[in-house]
Amino acid sequence: MKPAPFSYRDPRSVEEALQLLAEHGEDAAILAGGQSLVPLMNFRLATPEVVVDINRVPGLDGLEVSDDGVRLGSLVRASAVERHGGVRSTLPVLPRLLAHVGHPQIRNRTSIGGSLAHADPASELPAAAAALDGSVLLASRRGERRVAWEEFFLGPYMTSREPDEMVIEATLPVPDGLEADFVEVARRHGDFALVGAFVGIVRRDGVCAAARIALCGVAGAPIRMRDAEATLVGEAPEGPRLGRVESAVRDALDPSDDIHASGEYRRHVAGVLVRRTLERLWKEGTG
Repeated sequence: MKPAPFSYRDPRSVEEALQLLAEHGEDAAILAGGQSLVPLMNFRLATPEVVVDINRVPGLDGLEVSDDGVRLGSLVRASAVERHGGVRSTLPVLPRLLAHVGHPQIRNRTSIGGSLAHADPASELPAAAAALDGSVLLASRRGERRVAWEEFFLGPYMTSREPDEMVIEATLPVPDGLEADFVEVARRHGDFALVGAFVGIVRRDGVCAAARIALCGVAGAPIRMRDAEATLVGEAPEGPRLGRVESAVRDALDPSDDIHASGEYRRHVAGVLVRRTLERLWKEGTG
């Protein structure tokens, strides 16, 4: 398969890239990792008139870790996050989550900004943003704006990014004392997740003081299980409590059937993944 004809632009600064986006608007596509855009262009599902390659734009590959959270530039590769010592110690769930993204060769090219902007409903990184109350920094010639995850992800492959805007960075706060893991079910390792679950707890005085549960693959955008989280607060996630959390997860979901799995299957799997992960976290921690 070959893409439709297009013009190629190779900006060398953020300002130059934003100027190109301002000029071409909806006719332009941003090339970062290319793991989603290039196949879409080859199948002619995407036919941009102009491709703006931002890979040589300096300043977009920064990765900063602090006690409060992790800041990821839009060109940071998934594999770099996996290997980063600071991320592995401050937010160890993130490398484990990214290990589910395709295969190593894919993660060597997959960019953080591209993954978020593509907004695949089965994508793992948006689920992390949802669980951690992450945000995305967008820039255009009109200025910058920071958008919370709930406002950024609108639906399947849809975000609130305007055609003249570019993802500059993502910020993932780290709750104090968070113990978390990410698990998913896919037909084969590296395939798109049928269901993915980010599950986190903060324990104090023998009970769950806070919980973070977010899912991917079960709706048009990442979804936060706030009712299930509330069921856990002030209690130990053990015994019948786990069953009530599982029920709360299932009751909050209404996935559609598709060629990969039925909606009922996804509901069932989501509840089971959350319950089992909670039980293991409470007994064993994050290891």
